[in-house]
Formats: sequence, C-alpha cells, structure tokens
Amino acid sequence: MEGQYNLRSPAVKRLMKEAAELREPTEHYHAQPLEDNLFEWHFSVRGPPDSDFDGGVYHGRIVLPPEYPMKPPSIILLTPNGRFEVGKKICLSISGHHPETWQPSWSIRTALIAIIGFMPTKGEGAIGSLDYTPEERRALAKKSEDFSCDACGCCMRAALLPLSANSAPRPEDQQAAALAQQISFKAESSTPRSASLSGGAEVESGDAQETTPPLEERADANSPADHEEPPASEAPPTPGPDGGSNSRSMSPRQRRQQQPPRRPPTFPAFPATPHPPADGSHTGSAVLIVLLTLALAVLIFRRVYLANEYKFDYEL
Repeated sequence: MEGQYNLRSPAVKRLMKEAAELREPTEHYHAQPLEDNLFEWHFSVRGPPDSDFDGGVYHGRIVLPPEYPMKPPSIILLTPNGRFEVGKKICLSISGHHPETWQPSWSIRTALIAIIGFMPTKGEGAIGSLDYTPEERRALAKKSEDFSCDACGCCMRAALLPLSANSAPRPEDQQAAALAQQISFKAESSTPRSASLSGGAEVESGDAQETTPPLEERADANSPADHEEPPASEAPPTPGPDGGSNSRSMSPRQRRQQQPPRRPPTFPAFPATPHPPADGSHTGSAVLIVLLTLALAVLIFRRVYLANEYKFDYEL
C-alpha cells in the first residue's frame, strides 16, 4: 500500500502511523484501513457495559478526507443497534459535519472511544436518532455477533479480544478517553436550526456507500506540503454548575449565541451648518444679465437687418 501514496503527505503519514498503532485488536475496539484504500477504515466497537448495548459488537466505516488531520472524518455505523440509523453519518463535533469544532489532536482511537461512551445517551428526538426500547436494544446486541462485513470480511464474533477480569487500561486508552471527553454530539431536531442547539445526538443522512476520493486525488492532494503536524491543542474542561468539569464542550456557535449582542457605535451629534439668508443682490444680478442679453440680441438683429438693406441698395 505504501507504493500507492505520496509518503510526504501529512495525511498519509498520519494514517499509516495510526494504522500501526491500531493494528492489534483490543477488548473494546479495533480499526484498520481497507487493503486497497488508506482513506477508508472499518472499525468494530464493543457495547458499553451495564447498558442496553452490553454484549453487543458493532461495526462501522470511517471515511477520511485527503486533508486529514486538518479536516475531520465521517463516521457511519453498519450494524443495527437501536441508537442510530444504519448507513447514516453520525454527527459529532469530531465528524465531518462540524469542522469548526475539529481538533487535529483527535484521532481514530479518540473517535472510537467517544462512540462507545455516547451510545447509552438519549436521542431526544434528534433527526436520524433512534429511541428503541431496552428490550429491543438487548435483542439487537445479541444479533450483532452474527454480523459479517462484506467489504472487509470481518466477523463480529472474532473481531475483538474476549473480555477478561484482570485487564488493565492502556496508557494510550486513558489519553484518548481524556480527549474524548471534549467531544459532544450535535443535536438538531426538526425545528429550525436556531432553535435546536441543545445537547443530544444528530445523525445526518448520508449514503452508507459514500465514495472516497480517487487514488490520484488522495495521493497528490497534499504532495507539495511537507510540513509537520501542528501541535495538539487540548482545550481544558470548563467547570460545570456543580463545581466539577463539564465533559461536553460548547461549540463556537453556542458560545456566540450566549454572548450579549454588540451595540452599534455611537457618534457625537454635530450642530447643523446654518445656511446664509437669501441675498436680494442675486435677484438683481439675474435681472441685469437678462436685460444685457436682450440688448445684445437687439443689436445683432439690427446689424443683420442693416447689412441686408445695404446689399439690396447696392444691387439696384
């Protein structure tokens, strides 16, 4: 695969690094790119314990843009789960629908941990979300083990390592979990956008078989750029009303709406410039000009008349 891409591209270097880090499956998640497409990944995540999704293993796709990590990926679930519609783009602040909240420090590992953490949350009527009953979600969790992906050939029964009681969290998992706390789902109900900026989850419709960029476009999109990845900027958690840290960060649009409206600048009032009173001399000047014009016209007419009369006498 390395010979098919421009190894100087920041996106290619970043994705190959993440593919090496996620090569071995864990007990809770696993993700790898397709054999013929570095910009399309397939992932498997285990349902969170002590929830309606406990015991289920869910499969999905991650489609990455050629500008990754400067632009966010698109996340699509392929396994019925009772929380999100199948074949729809999950709209997190880490997804491609909200590039204004994306941070280059987030990675595919961060997205997987965020999906696991937000699966038990309520849909709250957001577009594309599903509010199945707990019984239906448990039934789908059992059926999820029989799912097999036709594109990557992954079977959910063998996709992840079996759970063990003595397993300890990895350091990279703890770091990714800390970053995942900054991620929040974007709710968008059927009402206008201005009235639907509260929390929850939004899933925008998108074709499950979304086409990825052509090979030449992916390979050459960032070929002139040979710069290093920008430093990760981690936003500190904001304190909540109970004194603790608020795990859901606010989007720039929400922060702008909470700011008081800007008042237009005021300028000092200057007194109006008084107009000078009308002068009677202007009227007299106008009358004089008219009289002089008439006199000049009379003289010209008289001169023409005398010239014609003299010419007539001369011919006689």
